Amino acid sequence: MKRAWFVSAALLLAGCAVGPDYKKPTVEVPNAWRTSAAGASEVANTAWWQQFGDPVLDELIDTALRDNRDVRIAAARVDQFVAALQVTRSQFYPQVGYGIDASRSRASRIGQPPLPPGADPYFSLYQGALSASWQADLFGRVQRLSEAAQAQVYASQQARNGVVLSLVASVAGTYITLRSFDEQLQIARSTSDNFAESVRIFQLRYDAGSVSMSELSQVKSQFEQAQAAIPLIEQQIAAQENLLSVLIGRNAGPITRGRSLAELKAPAIPADLPSSLLLRRPDIVQAEQQLIAANANIGAAMALYFPTISLTGLVGSVSTAFGDWLSGPASAWQLAAGLSGPVFTGGAIAGQVAGAEAGERAALAAYQQTILQALRETNDALTGTEKRRAEAAAQARRVEALAEFARISRLRFDQGVSSYLEVLIAETELFSAQLAFAQTTAQYHTQLVSVYRAMGGGWVDLAAQRAPQPLANAAK
Repeated sequence: MKRAWFVSAALLLAGCAVGPDYKKPTVEVPNAWRTSAAGASEVANTAWWQQFGDPVLDELIDTALRDNRDVRIAAARVDQFVAALQVTRSQFYPQVGYGIDASRSRASRIGQPPLPPGADPYFSLYQGALSASWQADLFGRVQRLSEAAQAQVYASQQARNGVVLSLVASVAGTYITLRSFDEQLQIARSTSDNFAESVRIFQLRYDAGSVSMSELSQVKSQFEQAQAAIPLIEQQIAAQENLLSVLIGRNAGPITRGRSLAELKAPAIPADLPSSLLLRRPDIVQAEQQLIAANANIGAAMALYFPTISLTGLVGSVSTAFGDWLSGPASAWQLAAGLSGPVFTGGAIAGQVAGAEAGERAALAAYQQTILQALRETNDALTGTEKRRAEAAAQARRVEALAEFARISRLRFDQGVSSYLEVLIAETELFSAQLAFAQTTAQYHTQLVSVYRAMGGGWVDLAAQRAPQPLANAAK
C-alpha cells in the first residue's frame, strides 16, 4: 500500500512542472487596412507569381527554390534544432551504458596493508558491467527544457519559411526590375538611333547652309544625351543578372528573358483582414515560438530551487582470473538512490530565474514589435500598389501627350514656324517620360510582389514544399 502511494505521488509530482504556463498574449489588431483593395483572399494560398503569365519567371523561381544556398542553410538549421530537441528529451529516459576493463598491476610489498611474505605482487583484474542511471523529473525541469526546445524547432521551421518567402519575392522583384532595365535600354537605343538620323539630316542641312551651327549643336547634344544613358542601363542590367544568378544558386551570367514588361499581367491583391497575418506570416509565428521557448526557460530555471532524485544501478562481474570472470562468484551489483538540492548558491539560481524572466519580457516585446512591423509593411505595400498604379496611369498619359507634342513640334519646325529648340524640348521630355514610365510600371509590379511578401499566406507552404527539406522531415 505504501509503495503504491509513493508511486502515485511521484507520478503526480512529475506532472507538476514549476513555472508559468504559456498564455497567448493579447494583441490589438485593426479591423481593416488603411486602404481598401479589391481582391480575393484565396489568391494568397496559390502560387501568385504564376499570375504574371511568364513561364521564364516560373522556372527561375523553381530553380531558386531548388538550388538557393540560403534555403539549404535554413533547412540544415532546422535539423540542428531537431537534434537539440532529441538530446533534451533523452533526459526523460534512463541512461544505460556498459564498461569492460582488463588490467595488470603490481601491489606494493610495503604498502597498507603490506603483502604477506611470499605473496605474488602481480595480479590481473577483469571487470565488466552494465550501468543505468535516471534522474526523476519531479518538478518539470526537463519538461520545460523540452517545451523550449520544441518551440525552437517550430521557430526554426518558420525561419526557413521566412527564407522561402523572401527568396520568391526577391526573384520576382529582381526579374521585374531586370525587364524594366531591358525596356529602358530598348527606349534609349531606339531614341539614340532616331537622334542619330536627325544629326545626319542636320549635318546635310548645315552643309547646305539651311540651318545654323547652333541648331546642329543642339541636335548633337540631344543624341549624346541618349547615348550617355545606354552604358548606365547596361551596367544596371548586368548587376541585376548577377543578383538573379546568385538567387537561383549559380555563378553570375546572362539570364533568359520571357515576356516583356508591358506583357506582364498584374496578380490579384489578397483582401484578407489584418488578423490573418498573425496566423500565416512566418516571422510572426517564429517570434511567438521564441516567446514560448523563453516562457518555458523560466520554469526550467525555477526548477533548480527544488531537489532532484537520482537512481543508479550496476550489474556486472569482477575477477582476478579471466577464466572465472563470468562465473557466478564473480558477479557484482549495486543499487543507489540520491537526493540533492541547493542550500546556498550565492544568488546563482535567482540570477538564472531573473535572466529567464528578462528573456521572456524581451521575447514578448519582440513578438509585439514583429506584429507592428508586419502591419506597417502590409499597409505600405497596399498603399504603394494603389499609388503606383495611379502614377503609372498618369505617366502613360504623359507619354502619350509628349509624343503628340513632339510630333507637332517637328511639323512646326519643318514648316519653318518654330525653331528647333521647341523640338529639342519636346523630344527630350518624351525620352525622359518613356524611361520614367518603364520605371513606374516595374515599381507597380514590384509593389504587388511586396503585398504578397508582407501578407504571407498558404503560398509560402506551397513554395517550401519545392525547396530542399530538412533531413528530420524526410525521415518522418
